[in-house]
Amino acid sequence: MGLSNIEKLCKKYTSLSTADIAKLQQLETTLAYYAELAECYMFIDCLVEEQSHAIVVAEAFPKKQNNLYEQSVIGKLVFESFEPAVFSAFRKGERASVSRAITQEGITVEQHVIPIFNDDEQVIAVLIKEKRMAVKEQNDEVVQQMPFALIEHIVKPDFQPVPVVSDLLVESIILTNHENKVIYTNPAGYRFISELSGRDSFDNIALNEIFPFLQEIYDKDDDVFFIEITIDGKSFIVKKIPIRNQSEKVTLLIIHDLTELKLKENELMMKTFAIREIHHRVKNNLQTVTSLLRLQMRNAVSASHTVAFQEALNRIYSISSVYELILENEDNAEEKVDVIALARKIGDKMIDTAHSADIQLRVHHNDLQLFCHSKKAVSLALIISELLQNALKYAFIGRKEGLINIHFYQDHSVISLHISDNGVGMHEAKPSLGMEIITRLVEYDLAGTFTIIPSDRGTHTQIQFPVCEEVFILND
Repeated sequence: MGLSNIEKLCKKYTSLSTADIAKLQQLETTLAYYAELAECYMFIDCLVEEQSHAIVVAEAFPKKQNNLYEQSVIGKLVFESFEPAVFSAFRKGERASVSRAITQEGITVEQHVIPIFNDDEQVIAVLIKEKRMAVKEQNDEVVQQMPFALIEHIVKPDFQPVPVVSDLLVESIILTNHENKVIYTNPAGYRFISELSGRDSFDNIALNEIFPFLQEIYDKDDDVFFIEITIDGKSFIVKKIPIRNQSEKVTLLIIHDLTELKLKENELMMKTFAIREIHHRVKNNLQTVTSLLRLQMRNAVSASHTVAFQEALNRIYSISSVYELILENEDNAEEKVDVIALARKIGDKMIDTAHSADIQLRVHHNDLQLFCHSKKAVSLALIISELLQNALKYAFIGRKEGLINIHFYQDHSVISLHISDNGVGMHEAKPSLGMEIITRLVEYDLAGTFTIIPSDRGTHTQIQFPVCEEVFILND
């Protein structure tokens, strides 16, 4: 014998025990009698395991009515924004009702929900009774005079009630009369009042009595007014719009829940603080390494050792420059680094440490605002450092004066970085640690190319790499 619908769906989507499922199967056998007796539509819904929605596991329709549902809804998911009473019953373990819920076919019904308990007094499902809302005829003249026609249900003779856009909004839409009593809520509005007040029914109570914080809004008379409020750790923006040209005063409240947005903002802020603290520590650690290398450099036994130490110091400084530029901007949450400023900072420092006062450095960028994220910036910093180091070391041997040019160009989605000097020139590129660093970083980190351009005077190198998500131009 095959499994019943309830058993199949409960085993697949829920964490209910065999005893719980058996209890629901027993209830299902009487569901058709309840539907016929009450002339209502009956359902059993269960919560889906580790999800924020429910699933229909059983149904029964009255025989003599035109069905609300064109086909079976067993196995369909149920969402809280459409049927808040269902989820209120699950959470509170109490009866819940809502005068306007939306069916799977988009028809508005009156809905009553009771929780179903197991032997351990745990809510395992809910029993739902739905009844078609009575159709009230309105002539066109009356409909046209309704100032909140876009919010209420517009009903014409021989037509079914049609849920309007407000029923589908995540914002809470609430209408109150001249006594500030609720005359309409969309599903989100019902959930807002129910969850904050703990009430399932609030038809004859002024909303400002339930929520005293709304008194300030109602005191603004006929002004459009909004306020941001925080209650029990939840944040909301409440906007009040007075509805005019009515026989009585009607107030529209639109409430937007900012709680999740605020939480994400706080998480982002904490993450930003943590990242900045990491950058501080990296920079400080690099400075410590630099200090240790300088101490060791004093004990160098030969000039070649001193040169090796200085090359290592230049590489560390180029990396440290990236973090200094990031930390200079307090609002730099994206960790973007100004590449032009980075090149200038590294170049000035290297000329200073090389004690080459007569060597000039010029950075040309044609107003190009080139930025990149920290990882790409470290690669670019090391590349620029190595090329400048080669120029300072080899280009001006036997000369006191010299010029190094750094040019940045953009050609559509490709960036070209040219570093050239007017020194003695390089006849051929010899394998070295510096050249290996440059080649690997250009090809693997920047997805670019490195070229030595033939020149009649001095050395001219070119790096080309594409604009991408991590390398971008602000004025493009």
